Amino acid sequence: MADSEDEWLSLRPQEPMPTQCCGSGCKPCVFDIYERELEQWKQAKAKGDQSLLSPSNESKQNDLRLIGTEKWSAFQIECVEQQAADTYLYRFQLPSGCRLGLTTGQHIVARGIVSGLVVQRAYTPVNPVDAEGYFEVLIKIYEDGLMSRYVKTWKEWDNICWRGPFGGFPYKSNQYEQLLLFASGTGIAPMVPLLKYIVANEEDETFVTLVGCFRTFQDIYMKPGLQELAAYWNVKTLFVLSQEQDLEALPWSYREKSYYGRVNADMVKYFVDTCRRKPFVVVCGSITFNKDILNYLNCIGFSEDLHFMF
Repeated sequence: MADSEDEWLSLRPQEPMPTQCCGSGCKPCVFDIYERELEQWKQAKAKGDQSLLSPSNESKQNDLRLIGTEKWSAFQIECVEQQAADTYLYRFQLPSGCRLGLTTGQHIVARGIVSGLVVQRAYTPVNPVDAEGYFEVLIKIYEDGLMSRYVKTWKEWDNICWRGPFGGFPYKSNQYEQLLLFASGTGIAPMVPLLKYIVANEEDETFVTLVGCFRTFQDIYMKPGLQELAAYWNVKTLFVLSQEQDLEALPWSYREKSYYGRVNADMVKYFVDTCRRKPFVVVCGSITFNKDILNYLNCIGFSEDLHFMF
């Protein structure tokens, strides 16, 4: 009986540490998975039947996919491109002709070990949703960040574990007449595949204005790609630079579409008023940024059904 009890204890799911939750509201979260597996273990133990611990048919189907919400898949880093002093674009390799299978705005979660702690962090791929053979993530490095300490060790051809997808912005072609996108820093990540999705569809006539908020011109990520998107008839890109000293010193193509300072209520009203149609607003940034934009929208009468927060 003692050996049997020890055997069951060895099969008991291990409770995740707090650092294993990325805090992005993933469904299922690592703690959701743990609670479900723990309940399954309790039922199997009560019946003395270890076969009840076998993966379900759904889990077996997930194993056939490149990536799943409840399994970790390793992908190799193909190349790394620096975007700013503290931000990098990582391209990961997929099997030839294969797609990650995400929809617009969905994120995936990376896992690593730092000082013996398992850490996880959510990132939104910036590649087109139909990209084949690769996916790309934009990552900012924080000096005191646990995950950043792990990301700093990444180099080409390293294998990194991911799971997902989670979340997303459920967009359909021509669902809105006008989109107004507010993004702060790496919050631009979910906006880029959304823009690419819209311009790739010749029948999508949605007008889009992207307001990217950065410290300086040098901090604007993926400039060539954003310039290409701005060349489309229905896309406008604007930038709010909080620490740029002289807007007249910017390249001429950025001068007329850049603003100095931090986004405030007057700016938000101006951007809304200059849209061609009444916009549906999408926001992604820090908790403070999202809260501020929401407050500004409320002040000008935007109801909850007229905006979406990542």
